[in-house]
Amino acid sequence: MRQTGKLLSFFSGTSLGDEGEKIACQHLKKSGYSIILRNFRCRSGEVDIIARHKGVLVFIEVKTRRSESFGSPAAAVTPRKQRQIAKAALEYLARENLFDTEARFDVVSILVSATGEPQIEIITSAFELG
Repeated sequence: MRQTGKLLSFFSGTSLGDEGEKIACQHLKKSGYSIILRNFRCRSGEVDIIARHKGVLVFIEVKTRRSESFGSPAAAVTPRKQRQIAKAALEYLARENLFDTEARFDVVSILVSATGEPQIEIITSAFELG
């Protein structure tokens, strides 16, 4: 896909996903989240961001798109993707011995307009473990 103007300079040199995660972290911090870890990877999968928000441990998936041609960014967090995130979250909880900790799954949806201006939505408790 060809990029022009502000969008090109905004995303040059990095992937759309990486830039989306940076934008998400900034927005989450402004919204009262404390970022613990980015890009937790394990055998089971990956969690983009792990944070705390109002005493709750939050596993966050970030989806960034340039258009809604194939649906909203959040729609890309399919049931299969949710299971992968949940498995990775369980592995994180086990490694850190945090099974008694209240936790939830949020999704950050970022739609980048042609001008490069992101529209950001935090979807709290976007899905359940199970």
